[in-house]
Amino acid sequence: MLQVQLEIGTDPMEVGRARRWARSRLAGCGISADGPLGETLILLISELVTNAVVHAGCPSVLRMLLPARQAEAEGCAVRVEVADGSTRAPCRRHAGGDDTGGRGLELVDGLADRWGWDCDAQGKRIWCELDAQRPTHAAPPPVAALNTV
Repeated sequence: MLQVQLEIGTDPMEVGRARRWARSRLAGCGISADGPLGETLILLISELVTNAVVHAGCPSVLRMLLPARQAEAEGCAVRVEVADGSTRAPCRRHAGGDDTGGRGLELVDGLADRWGWDCDAQGKRIWCELDAQRPTHAAPPPVAALNTV
């Protein structure tokens, strides 16, 4: 397994930077950022980093644990973590149809094979995992479908 990490500031522009960084790291281990697994990972990263930027109010660290090569991916899970200095627990919201936010953890719950969060002396870490070789990996739903929840 290969672990890579990126420090994230508190500026909302960091979300786009995190996506670009993640795309390049996925390509480096043979995961297409345009394939179903890569697209889902990028969406999960976007949601977790957005939550950290919007709600933590302090710098965070994005970490990905990836198979070093595509050949090692079978039976592996790709793990994404965002650690920040806030001890405030993540809170799942139930957004209304007209709300412009509040769907992040619902997306994570719906797309990740596993997810959770841990608290420690430095703050908290929210993580999610996708099975790298899940044969039925579906692409994320279109944004319009998310507004009907």
